[in-house]
This record gives sequence, C-alpha cells and structure tokens, in this order.
Amino acid sequence: MTDIRIDDQGEWLEGVRKVISPNCDQRPDDMEIDLLVIHNISLPPDEFGGDYIDQLFTNSLDPEYHPYFKEISSLRVSSHILINRQGLLTQYVPFTQRAWHAGESEFEGRCNCNDYSIGIELEGCDDQDFTREQYETLINITGEIIRFWPKISQQRITGHCHIAPDRKTDPGPRFDWDLYYSSI
Repeated sequence: MTDIRIDDQGEWLEGVRKVISPNCDQRPDDMEIDLLVIHNISLPPDEFGGDYIDQLFTNSLDPEYHPYFKEISSLRVSSHILINRQGLLTQYVPFTQRAWHAGESEFEGRCNCNDYSIGIELEGCDDQDFTREQYETLINITGEIIRFWPKISQQRITGHCHIAPDRKTDPGPRFDWDLYYSSI
C-alpha cells in the first residue's frame, strides 16, 4: 500500500475502510496537531482477527463473549486509525477530531496528548512481532501524516508507553523503532 492520501480537509484517508466511532470530540480551539502516538491492541488479548476492535471503538462489544470483555466493555475509547495484521487500514475518527486513545498522558511537559495528537493502533501485542505489512503501511501513513502536518517530525513520534509510562507498555518491546525511524 503506497498510495495513502489524506483528503484536502485533513479529515479522512481516501479509499480506506471507515468505521465511525462516537468516542471523539472537538479538539481545543486553535490546537495544532503535532504528535503521533503508536499503540498496539488485540482483542481478546493476544488474539488477532475478528471485529472486536471495531466493536470496542463503537461501544458495541458484547461483555458476555469473553471474560476480558466484561472488564473493558464500558470503556469509551477510540483511535484515529487501526492497521491490522495484513497491513489494512481502518479509520474511526477524523483527524480533525480528538480521538480518545492516550488517556492521562504527557509529552515534553504537555498534558492531555489526545488534544494535539493522532493515534495509530497496530493490531498486535507486547510479546509478538508485528508483520512486515504493518510496518509498510505504518511507514507510508506516517509519511502522509508528516506531509500534511509538518510539525510532526521523528522527534514527535512516540509510543503510548512513553507518554503514559506508569499505565501503558504499548506498542511494546517487540516494536522495531529502529526499522520504523530509519524508514520514515
């Protein structure tokens, strides 16, 4: 996937699957997007495939399906984008809106990273490698995001683990930061 484009309004990726999440709101007035946050997610934990991530981000996860879902079904979370194991993109929230992906967070002394960041979820977990297809798509979408929001540089791309270190570990130790950074 090499032809990833953001529409002229800076809201949506063109030609990708969209699943609209209600878990978003307006960014603060005059807030510039200048941070990219990389995450991982798997539902149920350490399992891939299915539409459980879609269900989580649209508040339709069945708490009876899996014991873990009982713990998380009341969460109201989202991300701008998901890259599945095959490298396919799904967008849940327009980039101009604040997705609810980072929670309590801080980057370079600024709190509330959701206010000024784009969140990308990789379907994965801390203890398994991500796929070549995921890296290819992530590298391509990162290039397009940087083209559209030039204040985002390599120094302004971070993991959830870095902005919420007491709470989060993702994208995890198996994420290849060297490969990613050297390719963007």
